[in-house]
Amino acid sequence: MKTIEKLMNLRLLAILFAALTIASCSDDDDAPGEEDELEVITSVTLQFTNNADPMDVITATAVDPDGEGIAELQVQGGIALAADTQYTLTFIILNALDPDDVEDIGEEILDEDDEHQFFFSFTDGAFDSPTGTGNISPATGAINYNDQDDNGNPVGLSTNWTTAATGTTMGTFTARLQHQPPVNETPVKTSTSTSEDGEPDFNLTFDLTIQ
Repeated sequence: MKTIEKLMNLRLLAILFAALTIASCSDDDDAPGEEDELEVITSVTLQFTNNADPMDVITATAVDPDGEGIAELQVQGGIALAADTQYTLTFIILNALDPDDVEDIGEEILDEDDEHQFFFSFTDGAFDSPTGTGNISPATGAINYNDQDDNGNPVGLSTNWTTAATGTTMGTFTARLQHQPPVNETPVKTSTSTSEDGEPDFNLTFDLTIQ
C-alpha cells in the first residue's frame, strides 16, 4: 500500500509541475514585447549645402567603426560655414559593419519618422535664423524643420539655417537624434515631446566657426 501511495504522490507532483510549466509559458506569451532597439550606426555625416550654390557643400563627420561595440561615435573635425549664407542641413547616416551590405539608416528613420526626431543646440548668435540656442535646452527653442511625420510633428532629416551676417563666431553645434518608440502602445513622440523623451541614437557636438 505504501508503494502505491508513493506512486500516486509522484504522479500528482508530475501533474502539478506540468501545470505550472504551461502557466509559465502562457505568461511569457502574454508579456509585452520589448521596446525597439536603438539603430546601429557606424558613421554620421552632416551636409550643409549652400542654397545659392548647390556645389558648395560643407561636411562634418563622426565615425564609430565597431558599431554596437565599446567605442562611441567620434567627431572628425569641425564645421566651418560662411557668414550671411543660407544653408540646408541634411544627413548621411550609415551602418557599414558589413561592407557588403551597407545599411542607409536615413531610410529607416524616414520609414519610422513617427519614432524619431532630430534636436539641435548651438552657440547663441551663430545664426540669424533660427535665433537663440536651439531646442535641446530650452526645449522650446526654434528650429527650421523642412519635414514632418504623418502626425504633423517635425523629423529633422532636412533643416534650414541662415548664418549670422556680421563678425566671426566660434562656438559649438550639436545634433542629437532621439529614438522615441511607443511605450505600451502609447506614443512617446508628440507635439510636446523633447530631447529628453526616448533614448538618443546619437548626440554629436562639433566645433563651429562662422566667418
